[in-house]
Amino acid sequence: MTVRPMVNRDSQFFWDGTQVGELRIQVCNACGAKRFPPGPACQSCEAYDRGFEVASGEGTVFSYVVHRHPPVPGKELPIVIALVDLDEGVRMVGEVVGAGASDGDIAICDRLRVDYNRVDDDLTLPVWRKA
Repeated sequence: MTVRPMVNRDSQFFWDGTQVGELRIQVCNACGAKRFPPGPACQSCEAYDRGFEVASGEGTVFSYVVHRHPPVPGKELPIVIALVDLDEGVRMVGEVVGAGASDGDIAICDRLRVDYNRVDDDLTLPVWRKA
């Protein structure tokens, strides 16, 4: 069993993007402000005119944690979870795969690149790997 994200009309575009290998960021069509996580109204100008852009899929580790307990359904512990500063200027939380949980395996300012974990026909999760 995998913990599934909440998908709604504000985030559907993001999950549609992961299905086709795109990391999509919400953009306000009125003022151009970028936003993650997505929401109904722009936090800069309060417009409801939203679109998206496809991100480069690259970023830098702003912060991270190594999750060792409690267990997470469908995951083998430990899990490295990072707060990633995308090159486009927004932050995103995600799992870092391929990095162990030992000291020195991941560090603040490490460069990361997005990859995709196809869970099933309905869910593809973005994950991060060291660039």
